Amino acid sequence: MFTCGLLSLFTTLGIILVLGNESIAFFTRDQWVNSNRALLTDLDEDSTVITVEAGKALESLAPGSAIRIGQEVMEVTQFHNDTIEIEATGTGGGYLPRIAVKRGVRGQHMITPHRAGIAVEYNDRPTLVEFFSNTNWIPAIGEFGVLPLINATLMTSAIAMLVALPLGLGAAIYLSEYASDRVRATLKPVLEILAGIPTVVYGYFALTFMTPLLRAIFGADVVNIYNTGSAGIVVGILITPLVSSMSEDALRAVPNALREASYGLGATKLETVLKVVAPAALSGILAAFIVAASRAIGETMIVAIAAGAGPNLSFSPFDSAETMTGHIARISGGDLSYDSIDYNSIFAIGLTLFVMTFILNALSRVVITRYREAY
Repeated sequence: MFTCGLLSLFTTLGIILVLGNESIAFFTRDQWVNSNRALLTDLDEDSTVITVEAGKALESLAPGSAIRIGQEVMEVTQFHNDTIEIEATGTGGGYLPRIAVKRGVRGQHMITPHRAGIAVEYNDRPTLVEFFSNTNWIPAIGEFGVLPLINATLMTSAIAMLVALPLGLGAAIYLSEYASDRVRATLKPVLEILAGIPTVVYGYFALTFMTPLLRAIFGADVVNIYNTGSAGIVVGILITPLVSSMSEDALRAVPNALREASYGLGATKLETVLKVVAPAALSGILAAFIVAASRAIGETMIVAIAAGAGPNLSFSPFDSAETMTGHIARISGGDLSYDSIDYNSIFAIGLTLFVMTFILNALSRVVITRYREAY
């Protein structure tokens, strides 16, 4: 027991250290964002003035700021949109901004040559204020607002709880107070089978069954194919066994003497359940709700498949939106280069998600301690 507890403690501390270290780095080190502008001509080892394709992404550069070409970091000494060079580019020519740079800075060696057409990246450093207040999450262009991801996560979790709480609590009350031992021995394993189904199966169930059902009820022009509503409902089905199992354990832990005393005073079975047994088991029931909410927030595959694949700040359950876990699964599953802006952002999102679930778990402990009844 001691070894298991120690292992759990060190695992948690390891997660905190990794996420914390990488998240701090995300907010303190240079984040390189593609400017969508490229070198017009080859850059050799002697060049300190470069010509790039026309555009707007680099217009805010100031002396002392940095750009990166390939793996070489360069410091801008001059950038003049009014000092231009007219040169044929194969598309009729154009105004080509020129940048004077200092090569091989910030501990980087000068790397040559750089071929024409390679992307020019500029430095952008997100702030905590921007992270939690910006309503756009597009790291590739320097938009670092996590609110759309948090909003979608909370929406799917809220819908899931609206499904799981009445179903789970109702099942728990029936199994604990109404079902015979034979019926309980049969129904409880059947109910808990739901918790053993792979979540990827639930995801495709949401996409191929629940979404068409919602579109048939509310209209195909109202409900998007990918939507947080169907994902939230199926996540609710997934966590229903968790709510019912924990709530039933809490209800069955209530001494029979309280039930017999209630019956002796003339209360019906329903009155006894609602006014005596449930209040006595309140701490366990509330803990079940909070743990289930934490499980819903951390669910990945269902929301990744059914909710949507793009951050969207929408409060409609019929719109597509990407959750925090879905976003992490999507961008980390592709060809994501190390030390890219998308790679670094994963850890900041992961730490935010960890803090949310940690707060919920800590809250469940407080609730258990505050409302626990000792008999």
